[in-house]
Formats: sequence, structure tokens, C-alpha cells
Amino acid sequence: MQKKIMAVFGTRPEAIKMAPLLKALKENENYKLVITVTAQHREMLDQVMELFKLEADYDLDIMQDRQTLSGLSARIINKLDGILSQEKPDLLLVHGDTSSTFIGALTAFYNQIDIAHVEAGLRTHNKYSPFPEEMNRQLTGVLADLNFAPTSKAKANLMLENTAEDRIFVTGNTVIDALLSVVDENYQFENQLLKKMDFAEKKVILLTAHRRENLGQPMENIFRAVRELTAEISDLEVIFPVHLNPVIRELSKKMLADNNQIHLIEPLDYLPFANLMARVDLVLTDSGGIQEEAPSLGKPVLVLRDTTERPEAVEAGTVLKVGTEYNDICQQTYKLLTDSSEYNKHAAAVNPYGDGQAVVRIIKAMDFNFEFSQERPEDFNQ
Repeated sequence: MQKKIMAVFGTRPEAIKMAPLLKALKENENYKLVITVTAQHREMLDQVMELFKLEADYDLDIMQDRQTLSGLSARIINKLDGILSQEKPDLLLVHGDTSSTFIGALTAFYNQIDIAHVEAGLRTHNKYSPFPEEMNRQLTGVLADLNFAPTSKAKANLMLENTAEDRIFVTGNTVIDALLSVVDENYQFENQLLKKMDFAEKKVILLTAHRRENLGQPMENIFRAVRELTAEISDLEVIFPVHLNPVIRELSKKMLADNNQIHLIEPLDYLPFANLMARVDLVLTDSGGIQEEAPSLGKPVLVLRDTTERPEAVEAGTVLKVGTEYNDICQQTYKLLTDSSEYNKHAAAVNPYGDGQAVVRIIKAMDFNFEFSQERPEDFNQ
């Protein structure tokens, strides 16, 4: 008998990472897929939905300008509760650590619906870093009935929290599946700046910064460090797709707009962004997902955070955690850009997050759970 799966998500990163799984579920005769988007991030979400040719069955359209976490959470519960009562899915599928993820799972729990958590088990063990993502992820883990952990370390985190081992499946990360499907060495940028950028002759950094905990002094430190690096390295170019958060946009304009080596551009759709990652030399970011994606393309990542829920990448050497102190950012970035042996050591490190087969493993795990198959899938072994 066909099982009804409802996927709930609301941000661009969730949509990217869920897209290959949702496409596979749509084509699988064992499942009927219902897609519900909260639109926690409206414009960026819509871009990904269009790229991967996904259509929402329900759109909560909850985004408001300068929205608070409390208001966001209340709007999700109020709108999602009735949909769950009407649809009565056999399983609610959520991803990662957003407010849409946790509140979606909580609302499913209130309706006594089983929950599957994709990208389960990542931890910093600091409830305010990243904020609110760390607690969103932990609390979703408490509620989840099926846990699709990307790595063995994520599985170990869940087991330390008394999650039953038979409820955990190590799958690799679906973001690698998504990334490998869109990167093309012959890709042509529409953005005029990127089209003209000399990636072969210049040293090019991709900068992304958006975390709530980095607003204020940490963000100022990041921007000061980038300015200093352009003064020290004459052939350095920095590309910064500026997040839509008005606080970040105002500060970046104030501190970076007058530097002709730093290019402030509008946020990119996923397709050009993925192909930009493939062309640059180095990524500076406070993003979680990019720590997984860039190493698959041989690009070292400097993490602009004091904590990371992705320690596997640090241990593998694909990621260096530099924090948000001005001197640390300058020194680590300068070293990678000027010391070829140091750069090559990190660029050649093996990505611990996946082999592009995470979706296959998740579908097999779901088949096993619903007894469409008697064979439990083998864990991804990075």
C-alpha cells in the first residue's frame, strides 16, 4: 500500500538538500509525496524550487520583514496544523536545523505523525552557537522517529543522546547529490561581473556571511579582515553575494562598497552559486552547508564561526575553523593564498560528507521502515 510522505521546509539550503530526495520520491511508486513550504525565506526558496522543477502543494507564505523567531514559529504552527490534520501523512520529512524544521516536527508530534529527520545528529553542544540552529537540530532529534545521519560521527552523537541505533541510518549528505547534479565546467554566468572575472589569473575568494550570532562586531571584524587582505594581495578579488538581511546589506555597503577588489553582488541562484564555488580558489563562510559542498569541488573552506557542527571536515582538513577575530582571519587566509603547499594539502583532502548516493540510501531506509524491503541498507562509510 502506497505511503504518504509530507516534506516540510522553508529555506534555500533546505530546498537544495531536499531536492534530489523529493525528485526520487516523486518517481517512486511506493510513495505519494506532498510538499509543504513555509517560505521562511521567500525569494531564495522560489529560485531553488524552479531550478529543480519542484512545485509546492501547500505554501504557508509566512515570511515577514525583520521577522522574530517567536512570530515565525507561531505562524508555522497555526498554518501547518490544519494541513497535517487534513492530509494525515504517514511520515513527515524535515531537514537540518531551521526553525521550519523544528516547528514542523513539533506540529507533526502534536498530530501524532511520525517524523524523519534528514541530516540528523550534527552537534556543537553549545546551545547558542549557531543560534537558533543548534537547538532546532537537537530538539528535532528528540522528536524524530527516523534519523538519516550524514556521517558516523553524527550517528555517534545521536546514540549518546539515547537514540535507538536501529532508528539511525548513516547515509552521507544529500547536498553532495544536489551539487554534483548542477556543476558544469562549461557553465556560462549571466552576471556580467562573474562572466568577465579572470579566475585563471586572479586569486579569487568567495565570501558568504549571514549568521545571527555574527551580526555586530564579528561581522565588522570579517569585513575589516577582507579589506586588509585586498591591501596585502594585489591580485586578490573577493566576491560577496550579500544576504538579503538589511543589517548585513547596510554594513557591507558601508565597509566594503568603496573597494574595487571587493565585489558586492546580489544573492545568486543555486545554479550559478554552485558553479561559482567550482571556479574560486578559497571560500570564507559562516554557512553550514558550504562546509560540505566546497570540499567536493576541491576548494578549502575557512569557517567564520567559533563553533562548527561539522567537525568531520575539520578533522579531514577540508575545513579550517578560524572564528571571527580580525587577526586570525587575516593570517589564515593569507597563508592559504600565498603558500601553495599549505593550500594543496587542504584542497586535496577527501570530503567526508558523501559520494553522491545519499538519496539512494535514504529511499532504501524508508523502504525498510515501511516493510517494502526486508533488507536494511548498508551505512555510508566515509
